Order: sequence, then C-alpha cells, then structure tokens
Amino acid sequence: MKYFPLALLLLSLLACQGGPRERANALIHERSPYLQQHAYNPVDWQPWGEAALEKARREDKMLIVSVGYAACHWCHVMEKESFSDPEVARMMNEHFIAIKVDREERPDVDGVYMAACQLAGERACGWPLNAFALPDGQPVWAGTYSPRKQWLEILEYFVQAYQNDRVPMERYAAQLSAGLQAANRPQPPLAPAAFAATQLSDIAEAFFDNLDLQRGGRKGAPKFPMPNAYEFLLQYHRLSGNPTALQAVTTTLGQLAGSGLYDQLGGGFARYATDADWRVPHFEKMLYDNAQLVSLYSKAYQATGEERYRQVAIETLAFVERELTSPEGGFYSSLDADSEGEEGRFYTWQKAEIDSILGDARQSALFCAYFSVEAGGNWEGRNILYHSKNDEKILTEYKTAPDELTVQIEAARQQLFAARARRPRPALDHKVLTAWNALMIQGYLDAYRAFGEPAYLAAAERNARFLMEQMMKKDGRLERAWAEGRAGINAFLDDYAFCIQAFVSLYECTFEEAWLGRAEKLADYALAHFLDVESGFFYYTSALDPPLAARRMELEDNVIPASNSALARALFHLGHLLYRTDFTERAEALLQAMAPRLEASVEPNFFSNWCALYAELAYPFYEIAVVGPDAAALAAELRRHYLPNTLILGGQAEGSLPLLKGKLQAGETYIYVCLDKVCKWPVKAVEEIEMPGIHR
Repeated sequence: MKYFPLALLLLSLLACQGGPRERANALIHERSPYLQQHAYNPVDWQPWGEAALEKARREDKMLIVSVGYAACHWCHVMEKESFSDPEVARMMNEHFIAIKVDREERPDVDGVYMAACQLAGERACGWPLNAFALPDGQPVWAGTYSPRKQWLEILEYFVQAYQNDRVPMERYAAQLSAGLQAANRPQPPLAPAAFAATQLSDIAEAFFDNLDLQRGGRKGAPKFPMPNAYEFLLQYHRLSGNPTALQAVTTTLGQLAGSGLYDQLGGGFARYATDADWRVPHFEKMLYDNAQLVSLYSKAYQATGEERYRQVAIETLAFVERELTSPEGGFYSSLDADSEGEEGRFYTWQKAEIDSILGDARQSALFCAYFSVEAGGNWEGRNILYHSKNDEKILTEYKTAPDELTVQIEAARQQLFAARARRPRPALDHKVLTAWNALMIQGYLDAYRAFGEPAYLAAAERNARFLMEQMMKKDGRLERAWAEGRAGINAFLDDYAFCIQAFVSLYECTFEEAWLGRAEKLADYALAHFLDVESGFFYYTSALDPPLAARRMELEDNVIPASNSALARALFHLGHLLYRTDFTERAEALLQAMAPRLEASVEPNFFSNWCALYAELAYPFYEIAVVGPDAAALAAELRRHYLPNTLILGGQAEGSLPLLKGKLQAGETYIYVCLDKVCKWPVKAVEEIEMPGIHR
C-alpha cells in the first residue's frame, strides 16, 4: 500500500482561481472564502459532512479529502493547475467523492488527515493536504501539493488499487485509524511531579539547546515566530533571573522587528521565514500570529522598556484595525500571500520604483541602505524590505545624524506606504473564527495593560460582545466560524480555552464580574462535553459532534498553544478568582500527567504553554486585590508592570469574589498582595508591593 510520488516541483505559478463556468458545485453555498474559491471548479466538490460520506458509501467510491486555507500559496497553485483542469476533474468526478475542507473552519478534520499523513510518513505533509480515504472516512494515504501530471498518476494509482486490491487497502486503513486513535494519548504519571524550580531549570536548559541565540528563533530554517515559547522564557526570566532566557527573547524580538517577516511599511507579521535570517517570508498574514505577537511585544516592553517593542505592537494593532477588523467588531482571519498572480507582489519593490516615488536622491539612498534594497533585487528580482545593517555604519557612510536618519526613514515609509495602498491588494479571508478572535482580544488587552491606551480596551470589549452575541449560546455552547452574517460549526476545544482566558483578562482590566460569569459558563460546558474521564484530558471535538476516523487530543504546543494546555491555564486562573477548587485541581492534574513528557523532552519548546503553567506552580502565584475609590487608577498603574504569576482583582466596591470580602475600608484605597488566599498587610502605593519569587 505504498505509492512513491515524484519529487515536488517548486513552481512559481499564477495563483489566481479558475475562471467562471456555467455551473457551480456544492461549495457555492458555503461561508468559507476558501471553499468559495473552488465553487466554480469542474470538480464536483462537496463540503465535509454526512451527506458527502453517505454519497460515498452509496456509490461505493473512495473519498478525496482536500484540505487548505485561503492564504495558502500552493493551494492556489494546485487549484489553478489541477482542480480547474477538465481532464483531472473528469477522473476525480468519475471515480471519487471529492470533499473540500477549510482547515481553519474544520481543524478537527484537518487534524485527522494531517496526522495520518505524518503517521504513514511516506512523503512531505503540508497544505494543500490531499488525503485518500475509504467511503467511511478512514484514511489510506495523504500528501501535499502535487503538479498536475503527478496528481493524475496518483489518481490512477488509487483507481486501480480500489478496484483490484481493496482488501489490503481496507486492512491498512484500519491499522492506520487505530494508530491515529492511539497517537498522542497521555500516559498516567509513574509518580507525582514536585513542580520544583530546580526541575524547571533543567527543562529551560533543554529549551535553550534548540534556540539560535545569535539570530533568534529556533536553530536552522524555516523559522516560525512561536510567540508562546518566548512568553514562557520571558516569564521564566522574571521568576528565576536567568539571563539566557531574556537573551533568547530580546534577540528574537529584535531580529523579528527588523526582518522581512515584519511589514516594515504597514505593520504586522507574515507567517514564517523560509531562511535562517528571517529575511524571506511566506507573505500571508494570519490573525493568530499577529494577536500573539502583540501580546509578546507588549509584555516584553513592560519587562524591558525597549521602545522598539512598543512601536512594533502599536503598528501591528494599527494593521489589525485597518485591515482585519469587520464593521461588526469581529476580526478577519488572514490576508493572502499572493496578488497580481505572484507571491509577495504587494509587499516587494524594484529599486527604481522607490527612487521614483521618493524623488529625493539622498532620501532614497538612505532608505535603500537602511532596508537592504539592491538595484537587482534581494529576492527573485525584487526587494523585500528588511533592516539588517548597523545604523552606525549608515550614519558614517552618509554623514548624517541619528535624528535626521529617523526623520528621513519615517517620511519615506509614509510615502511608500501611500503608494503601496494603490496597488492591487492581496485577497482577504473574511471569516471570523472564535478561537483566533479570543487570541486577538488577549493581544489588545495585553497592549492596554502595557500602554494604557483606552482604544485598545474598547476594541477588546467590542469583540468580546460580538462573540457573545454571534457565537455564544445561552447554555455556554460556542460556534466556531462566522461570515456574511451567519455563524456555524460546533466549536472546538481551543475556542472555549482561549475565550475563557480572554474573559478572565477582561475582568482583570475592567473589574466587571460578568466576564467571570461568562468564563465560568464556558468552562462548565467544556467540562461537560469535551472531557475524557478516563485520562482526565480533553478531546478536541465535542461529544455532540459526529465521529471522525479518530477522536484526537491536542497535547503539544505549536504556533498556537495546544487546546489542552490553554484550557489548563485558563481553569487555573479562573479557579483562583472564583475559589473553584475543581478548576484548579483539574489544571494541576493535567500538568501532573504532562510533567514526565516535559521533563524528559529534548524539545520542551513544543510544550511551552505547559511550561508556563509549570512555572505558575513551581513559583509563588499571587492574587493582587485593589479595593477602594481609586482602584481604577491604582490598578492601571499596577498593570503597566510586567508581573507574571499574578492575577489582579478588585474595584471600588468589594463585589462578590470571595477574596475581596472585608477588604473595603471607608474612604481609602488599598492594595492587598495575597498568596494561597492569605493576604499581607495592605499598602497604598504600587512601589510598596513586595512579591518574593518575582524579580522586578
């Protein structure tokens, strides 16, 4: 049951969609822009669902489950090359039931077939992901992009195999499905973990072994930002004083800020760099990356006072407001990598264009030196803007002062940004995803804490209301996706986990207890519908969802924290505020089960969010209560400090939270620092606060 494909051809082809045809397929009614991009393919695409599976069973045909997303460059290439081709469509329609899946809407489906691809290990796995499965959905084989000729060969192979070798194919599919169900299952710990600072130090040392402390990020290429990894390292530095942890953070953030991954004109980050120096990105801009990077840069500014971090966070939020915010207050998913049929066309430049737009020869020379612009281009004949040169060399070479350089570069940036705005724009994926929006709420709130800008809090509150009104039901159930006025798809565990944490953070920034009530309702719903009682972990899909080939759990943190680690931390925080010991005990039990993997792993950066929870248990975890008429002002001053392992609660009145009872003193505002529900003698000023175990 093995097919040995030809080597991948790295083609740079037009990424437009197929032209209009007389008849749309079944995708025409879908809300996903990615699915709608394929609605006029001659392939008779079906959306994922029982209707397509029943059709496959009835007609006794294999499934082709083709998974991608709107900003995916190679998805566009394959759509143009193969799925718009009549000969390819004829073979797919005659012999298969073809299902198109937006991986961002249906990460559950994507997760099963991506895991099958990785488990089979026969070829590279990525997007587009094209999986062949039996009519009941059990995967047989999966791979990523194939050129047209190779795709036709793969189709013919499976046509013949299904007709002539079905029994071994079915046997292999059963084995693969069993492997999927068993993969990544948690194992019970042999002995309780101590959650000791010394053990966390050993984990951190293994963490450092995988990092590039000169260029930032992980060693080698490609390079992904992995914001959560550096949030943990920043937390760990503040708790332990470890200088390497801070070096890893500041090196990475400094390199990212000057890189081709960062949009040097308009703010915001592309998804990842193809090289080890952060210079050449895949140009798609994803909401989840930018949300988490805003959080990271905001916290790093709090910790270091580095002005560049503040600038990057503010510029990235300006990009989100300008290009990824819907009129209703939701946040869109992504911007495409391609425009005018070319990857990166919108963001790259000819030197002659820059010279012409700026006009002034000296200003253009300074700009080109600053952003590494070359006459022949620094990438495929065009220029990606990145800042890698030492400013002192530029100042000396051009005999200019630092203030003049700053003024000239900023003026040139504005001129080129205005000129770029007149170009044909990359396509927008306008669907709104609950989990990603919750991450963006967190980003806005972290920026609000760091910079005190009221507009950031207002944006977070507006989006949270949008999620409540459009995505959240009275019983606490969430929908996953919204587009064009319609919400749908029963939500997944990450939707709940990130919403709970965002609502907890909204309480910390507003002292409105209603947000904690909403978070509690979501948490109770997740416990009721996602928990695996036997293991104590949570499935990614709800018990209400139709079964897939495997019901999987997310345990490893990646570009987004795993849903189990995110929920564990959210329950830990919410449980502290509400005195819900069932929440905090559940979080600790999850970490107990994960601790052996963290402690034994040579790559603990794939457990970075678990490491953050480990740090919250290995070091003191404080509640800081601010109560009295000046609570808002004192809390705002307190939030501007980087204080990991803390929760902030309070208000002008005591409210209903147990920890606040008896804290209000008439006419006075006090700050109480509490550990394990025991509070120190209150103080009146932030500078009087003492928190042993947190370096300030």
